[in-house]
Amino acid sequence: MIEGYFGRESIGGGERLDIHVSTDSASFRVDFYRIGAVNEFAGSTEWFPGRQAPAPAHPDGTPGHASPAVDWNWPAYGFTLSLHWNPGVYVALFVESQGQPYDIDPLEGFGRAFFVLRPRILGRATILYKISSFTRHAYNRSDGPHIERASSLYDHPVYVPGHDGSHAGHAVSTHRPGRLVELSYWDAPFIGWLERTGYRVEFCTDLDLHIDPGLLRWYRLLLSVGHDEYWTATMREHVERFVDDGGNVAFFSANTCWWRIHVTDDGTTLVSDTDHRVGNVYPHLPATDRWWTPKPDGVGMPENTLSGVSFRNGGMWPTEGAWPGDRPRTGFTVQHADHWVYEGTGLRDGCDGGPADALGAGLPLIGYECDGAAFSYDEDGLARPTGADGTPENFLILGIMVLDPLHEDIHDLRMGHWNCATREPDITGPRAATMGIHTRNGTVFTAATTDWPVIVGQGSDPAIDRVTRNILDRLSN
Repeated sequence: MIEGYFGRESIGGGERLDIHVSTDSASFRVDFYRIGAVNEFAGSTEWFPGRQAPAPAHPDGTPGHASPAVDWNWPAYGFTLSLHWNPGVYVALFVESQGQPYDIDPLEGFGRAFFVLRPRILGRATILYKISSFTRHAYNRSDGPHIERASSLYDHPVYVPGHDGSHAGHAVSTHRPGRLVELSYWDAPFIGWLERTGYRVEFCTDLDLHIDPGLLRWYRLLLSVGHDEYWTATMREHVERFVDDGGNVAFFSANTCWWRIHVTDDGTTLVSDTDHRVGNVYPHLPATDRWWTPKPDGVGMPENTLSGVSFRNGGMWPTEGAWPGDRPRTGFTVQHADHWVYEGTGLRDGCDGGPADALGAGLPLIGYECDGAAFSYDEDGLARPTGADGTPENFLILGIMVLDPLHEDIHDLRMGHWNCATREPDITGPRAATMGIHTRNGTVFTAATTDWPVIVGQGSDPAIDRVTRNILDRLSN
């Protein structure tokens, strides 16, 4: 039995990595792999003496559950990273001296953790890939093999009252063990595709973007990938300024910027006033850290103003059994096929008198969560944003999948609006997954679905591959 986590998730070559481990083995080592076109072995630590450490008790006294809100403070072992390792995303496997040999596949297994190895000189690539590390920590249940702790921001959460100027809200510590579901499902396939297709990319974590106001100035394009739900106000400020100054963003993600989060304890604790139950009660409603909700009940800054879309006009497919489950495979109905995003795809939009094509038809492209914009149809039958929800007037809807009225094959859909414990008084219109683009000095593209990088990474559709290349090529130059 072995579990662990890192003191930091972003580090430079030649720096000390603190490895926090609990094990019942007499000794252990850590094997490191760089994630890319192949998962490449990079090196190992020496053998360390093993020690077993307890998980902190949950404050509600629930047997078998640990607190997700505090530093687990497990024994630390130091390892200095080689200056010769290539920058990128690394996964570490914790190996027991008496255990079975570990396999890097699948990535999401137990007894492993990840970190970003930053380049010594920033900006040799024009694309910066942001790992959605805050969202990963919010969902991290700190499960272990044969251990069901079920403690996260969603499972048996802990609400901390604000005092002495601190933020009140649900708290999670980044110093906890856990699986790498998000990295394995969304990031690894896309990172592999980027490397196989020749794109040079540098990486950062959410905390890097939060801490460093000058980080984005080295790049032309920022990538948000997969499930990017939790943002600090400082992160958003940095990205908004980047776009205002002519930088570009591609959101190959959804449920993006849904909750505001506050970073405390030197970057090791995240606090967000959400609408998640603690026990059978909501500790505080309205949830003041929802971005779109008007002040004083929320932040009052709709995420649409940045990305063009919001989960409030999208939705998700809840699953029974294996996550992420299945969903409709109708794809995005194509609009404006003459736009450069569609160049080389051969897709049609129906303006020639025939039916419009669908991008990703037959594939689970849209979901497991998706975002949308309030829209209406013009006299030509094209969906156009109304702006009622904060979507910019110049947001061009390039593809759309209407989610309501509900029909048989999407009866399991949960609308983003109705996922809220506190309801929006006035529904802003029909829900639809809404792929689109807008410009305000810099250009912002949104795929409006969490699973875009999965489909791209699997090489499932030449048209989706080409659209992705068009976006990367155009916006990274």
